[in-house]
Amino acid sequence: MRAGVLIKLRYGAYVQAELCKDLTDVGMMRARSRAVLRTAHPTSVLSHQCSLAEYEVPLWGLELDQTHLTRTDGRPGRREAGVVHHRATLGRRWWTMRDGVPLVKPARAAIEVVTAHGPEVGLVVLCGVLHLELATIADLRAVAAEARHWPHSLNTRLVLARADARITNVAEARTWHFFHEQRVPRPEPQVEVFDDGGNLLGIVDFLWAELGVFLEFDGRIKYDQYKKPGETLADYLMREKRREEQICVAKGWTCIRITWDDLQRPVVLARRIKQALQKRVAGAEAIAGA
Repeated sequence: MRAGVLIKLRYGAYVQAELCKDLTDVGMMRARSRAVLRTAHPTSVLSHQCSLAEYEVPLWGLELDQTHLTRTDGRPGRREAGVVHHRATLGRRWWTMRDGVPLVKPARAAIEVVTAHGPEVGLVVLCGVLHLELATIADLRAVAAEARHWPHSLNTRLVLARADARITNVAEARTWHFFHEQRVPRPEPQVEVFDDGGNLLGIVDFLWAELGVFLEFDGRIKYDQYKKPGETLADYLMREKRREEQICVAKGWTCIRITWDDLQRPVVLARRIKQALQKRVAGAEAIAGA
């Protein structure tokens, strides 16, 4: 360790530093989870966000320094350094093996997160599971029905009602939550836009089609997800700007662009969006009355 050859994952567990140098926080959590399983009770399976990380479900607002396990033998749960043992009657239909790792299945893991955290955190997870086609809304509702007596399960119905497979990432899921919380008229997510010749101009994050307004999250945030091979950030942002301009010119629409910072001021952002929508309404009424 002094020489930097090894790093410590947890007590008694070490790994070559070279293998971990490029890991994200989620990647390090996955590595720690495997170390925990090596010494955990044989009936233990990864659950909550530790299970979802193995399926590459987007995680936001969740602690990543704890390993969540569920004992399938019904023994009482407990906490120890860096490990949370959950107690559950976990039948074989609720867990599986993936790459040699025992995991709670995605639908159940997602509901576990929803019941343990707030609606915004839960919505990010549910949309991720649906978008990746790891579970259907029927699967999630089936788990939620069994979880209705779990502690802190009151938010489950609310989050399920908002979950949408069309939401592709954390930024969109948090924006979707914002629309509901701030009572902003709900747009359509992930809409393909075509010109008069039927050519695809692009896909907008959210669209109020009747008003000719679309909303886009800052392109920097989506750079890693949508960049082309060899494309720099500057190249990608220029391509995004051209796409936005083409849509506005071809369709006569207005674009609202937002960032993470905007979501930190939801009341201000909601006022800005509502004003933009109202201007389009007023403009349409003026044209109709002329």
